Amino acid sequence: MKLDRITSNPNRMNGQPCIRDSRLTVRRVLELLATYPDRQELLQEFPELEEEDIQQALIFATSYLDDRIIERPQSDETAA
Repeated sequence: MKLDRITSNPNRMNGQPCIRDSRLTVRRVLELLATYPDRQELLQEFPELEEEDIQQALIFATSYLDDRIIERPQSDETAA
């Protein structure tokens, strides 16, 4: 999928990835998704945000996650 709504400009928001060259960062969109479980309420509060912006922000964020196995230390103790 082409992420044409995600932009990065070194002169805007310190080069953080933003939505459509705005001051709304991908990180902020993810924070808003966690804060507003009702997506319609989120879109009402942020009318400049569109559903496709949200989808691309999620895809962009997941592209930075690697599927990898982390070895746990061999110990009889359980983590607290």
